[in-house]
Amino acid sequence: MLRIHCPYCGERDHEEFSYFGDATKAYPELGAEHQQAWVEAVFMRDNPKGEHVEFWQHTLACRRWLAVRRHTVTHDILAVMPARERPVR
Repeated sequence: MLRIHCPYCGERDHEEFSYFGDATKAYPELGAEHQQAWVEAVFMRDNPKGEHVEFWQHTLACRRWLAVRRHTVTHDILAVMPARERPVR
């Protein structure tokens, strides 16, 4: 069973959380001149094998946004932090 340690609520089952995608992606500025960059940012996704930082929201409790560093093959949770503290590439 996948368990996530929420820094606000403690360890909980993953079913209390909602997955929202890649937390390392930097999004382009708004504006018509950045349209192609937005298409790539929204629709082109990596499918990494190994460690990856993802957005999760604790939807059934504190509703806080988290950045979860997870191994995509073993599903081991390696770190959990508030989303605002996440690393951005």
